[in-house]
Amino acid sequence: MKRKGLLFYIKLYCKILSQDLKSKMSYRADFIISTIGMIFTNIAGFVSFWIMFRNFSSINGWGYHEMLFLYGFSLVSLTPAQCFFDNNWSLRNYVYTGDFIKYCFRPINLFFYYQSEVFDVKGLGQLAFGLGTVIYSWIKLGLGFTPLMVLKMTVFLLTASLVMIALQTAAAATCFWINNSFYVLDLAYKFRDYAKYPITIFSPVFRTIFTFIIPIAFISYYPSLVILRPDEVPLLSWLSPVFGIAFFYIAYRIWMFGALKYNGTGS
Repeated sequence: MKRKGLLFYIKLYCKILSQDLKSKMSYRADFIISTIGMIFTNIAGFVSFWIMFRNFSSINGWGYHEMLFLYGFSLVSLTPAQCFFDNNWSLRNYVYTGDFIKYCFRPINLFFYYQSEVFDVKGLGQLAFGLGTVIYSWIKLGLGFTPLMVLKMTVFLLTASLVMIALQTAAAATCFWINNSFYVLDLAYKFRDYAKYPITIFSPVFRTIFTFIIPIAFISYYPSLVILRPDEVPLLSWLSPVFGIAFFYIAYRIWMFGALKYNGTGS
């Protein structure tokens, strides 16, 4: 069988996405309410963040607008996982019922086929709020605006996104071996809240865990330092793209290993 190339998958995904969006837009009220709901959810989180800074002018050397930048950066970097990989939440149901077997018979990449089936429009509300927060804090911090800064921001945002996608994908894949895998996925998802804070506020033990075991520090802290504090960028920040790609590849292999071992028995 001839191996499909990247261009083939891009064209195929565009067609799938187009059909999915047409289907969702037939229920416009649901689309609008979902998007607004996500925005208000993030506003609620921002209000809690603002209240905290009403009592503390800075946290371990991090000022309000720097923390706000981290907050917005994390929201934007989490959006691809929300929009493009939301079907991970349904994986355990497909596996338990035996319906996952239907994905095993198409002559295309199994991981691509499964993930491309769902696009979560609610993530667009999160993206809008995150971008607004980043732009506001960027202006307040006087970071400047150059093509190089935009390039850095784009590269490090994309690679930071791979970390959350990897965590979610690996956690979802546990359903191939664990019955109550929902709790694993839910725990991995909840860790995203810690990505909004600088890793320096945690103890050395948790810094190690959040860097090398559950690498949420690469969702916001390390990549954002390249923009926020260009004169004090640690090596791990520059290595963020490498870590992002490596974590995603490992998670992808775990997911594929479980999927290819699936026997379709269901429950």
